[in-house]
Amino acid sequence: MIPLAVPNLNGNEAAYLQDCITSTFVSTVGPFVNDFEERIAALSGTSTAAVLCSGTTALHLALEGLGIGEGDLVMVPSLTFIASANSVSHARADVWLVDVGASDWMLDTARARAAIESQTDAHPDGRLHRASGKILRAIMPVMVMGAVPDFDGLIALAKEFGLRVIVDAAAAIGTTYGAQVPLGATGVDAVCYSFNGNKTVTCGGGGAVAAQDEALIARIKHLSSTGRVGANYDHDIVAYNYRMTNLQAAVGMAQLERLEDFLAAKKSIRDAYANFAANSAVLSAFPEPPHGQNGHWFSGFWYTGDTPEIGAKFRAHMKAAGIDLRPFWKPLHLQTPYLDAWAEPMPVTGDLWERIFPLPCSTHIPDADKATVLAAAAAFWDNHGARA
Repeated sequence: MIPLAVPNLNGNEAAYLQDCITSTFVSTVGPFVNDFEERIAALSGTSTAAVLCSGTTALHLALEGLGIGEGDLVMVPSLTFIASANSVSHARADVWLVDVGASDWMLDTARARAAIESQTDAHPDGRLHRASGKILRAIMPVMVMGAVPDFDGLIALAKEFGLRVIVDAAAAIGTTYGAQVPLGATGVDAVCYSFNGNKTVTCGGGGAVAAQDEALIARIKHLSSTGRVGANYDHDIVAYNYRMTNLQAAVGMAQLERLEDFLAAKKSIRDAYANFAANSAVLSAFPEPPHGQNGHWFSGFWYTGDTPEIGAKFRAHMKAAGIDLRPFWKPLHLQTPYLDAWAEPMPVTGDLWERIFPLPCSTHIPDADKATVLAAAAAFWDNHGARA
């Protein structure tokens, strides 16, 4: 089976892990942790960052660090991995689900603005949602596939209504906005990354929060390290053990040494699938928003025709050909934990999600495997009259 995404561990990962073992710094204290935090901050255009055990915990602590919790609402696009919503729930707040834009698959600011204007009133801490009595405190744009949203538009929306902006940049490490503006320098409150095994840069698992507000990062670090005060066993709050280990950070540092190569490989893969789709009347490449440098975490194409049920047949065909092709994220408004969440109409997300086909995109995918993927795809779509 040709997998969807596997980590590229052909650099200094083994050597740096051996350094951890030799030094015995294998837990949450060690030089690689400090170095990784500094590197993430530099990539993000911020003075500081906190590295954590997962992308979900990064989002959670960004929210909690900003004082968002019980009685609050966070606006989240429905087309995202469930971790985005779960982080809000972990912070004891509630999600308000909105649709995405048809052109970029990210939070639709026009629909968000319309919902806020029609359903909320001014409040000192944000916006009072009349139907629930909860306070809308933040929006959480998701950088789908590592694509870059219109940050100016998002920040304008947030400022207009007194909201925070926490960016789910789980798959967007190394991306920039506009004329190469780092994500953390766009004016958002926090940028949150994931370093899961299938991400462009992996630590095996892990996450990070980057922010311009050093007090926020200090609070996140305190929350992530059991709320410990001083060298003794004194703790001043109910907190969490969400820290990244030196072992994870060692892998991350080795990965970042090859970040530009990884991003170039991801773009090459994206171009191959986009070229394939360009020869079809019913397929299209994933969106390429014009707002900045896209990370192309996952690539593939999506079906634009009139019989979306063909997607299940295509997935079955690719599986039979030995290619890992899974359904894309099931939207949040269809997920059991969020069936009763506040949600706006979902005309785009509802129609789109089953049409999306993420194809194998490991940064070191062999040319032969890429050719196998494209040949199998061509065999299917040629037989279904969809190829020129």
